[in-house]
Amino acid sequence: MLIDSHAHLEMPQFAGDRAAVLARAREAGVETILAIGSGAGPGSLACAIELAEEFDPLANGVTERGQRKAESGLAGSQQPAASSAFLYATIGIHPHEARLAEEKDFVELEQLANHPRVIAWGEVGLDYWYDHSPRPVQQQVFIRQMEQARAAKLPIIIHCRPSQNGADAWDDCLALLTQHWKPSGLGGVLHCFTGELRHAHAALDLGFVISFAGNVSFPKAQNIRDAARALPLDRMFIETDSPFLAPVPHRGKRNEPAFVAETARHIAQLRGSTAEEVGDATAANFRRFFAEKL
Repeated sequence: MLIDSHAHLEMPQFAGDRAAVLARAREAGVETILAIGSGAGPGSLACAIELAEEFDPLANGVTERGQRKAESGLAGSQQPAASSAFLYATIGIHPHEARLAEEKDFVELEQLANHPRVIAWGEVGLDYWYDHSPRPVQQQVFIRQMEQARAAKLPIIIHCRPSQNGADAWDDCLALLTQHWKPSGLGGVLHCFTGELRHAHAALDLGFVISFAGNVSFPKAQNIRDAARALPLDRMFIETDSPFLAPVPHRGKRNEPAFVAETARHIAQLRGSTAEEVGDATAANFRRFFAEKL
C-alpha cells in the first residue's frame, strides 16, 4: 500500500486529465492522497476541499469526527468525512503568498478548518530561496497560522527552504516552531525534506514526521539520501509534491501521485529494504499520525 502525503492536485498541470491521474494512482496502489490546499494563495484556499468533494464524493462510511461536524452545522461542513477516503485536504497560506494575506483570509481559513476532509494545516513556513514575500511578513503569517492551527487542533505541514548555501530559514523555522508550536503537542510534517540530518533530528524532537519526495533520487541530493537512510522508518512519510520533483526515471516530466511508488523504491534501496516494506510502513505511519482525523 502507498500513501502520497503531499500533492498539489489543483495545479493547472492537471487541468486536462485530473481524473485519469487519480485513476493511475489507484492502479499503482495509492490508497490515499493528501491534497494540499494552499493553492495560489488567498482566493483559492478551498481548492483541496473542492477537489476532495468532486473526485471522492462517495467514499465509504462516515467517521465519528466527520459526523459530529456535519451535525454541528459548522461552516464548510456540508459533506461528512469518509472513514476510508481516497482524498483528504489541507488548508493554509504558503510563504510565497504571505504578503497577500488579509484579515478576511484568516477568517476564511478558520471556517475551512471545520470541514471534515481537512486533516492538517499547510503548507506553511518560510521560503528564503525565492523571497516572494518579505521575510518578516512570512514569519508573521506563519505565526498567525500556527495560532489558528493550534485552536483548530490540526497538525501543521511545513515548507522550509533556506537561501542558497545557507541554513537561515531552517534556523528561523525551528526557532519559531519551538516557541510557538511545540507547546501545542500537535506535531506536524516536514514536507519534502531537503535539510541536513541535524535539522531532521531537531524536528523529530518537536514531534514532527519527516516526509521525503522524489528529489531523494536526484544525483546531487546526497544530504536527502543521508537523512532517508538514517532516520527511523516509523517517523517517515513519502510524497510526490506533484506536479513538481518527479523522481528518476521520470525526472523532467510532470510528477503525479502514482510516482510515489518510485520514491518508496529509492528509499528502500538506501535502507536495504523493499519498496513494499517502505510503502506499507509509511502508509501505516500516516494512518497512525492522523488517526484522530481520518
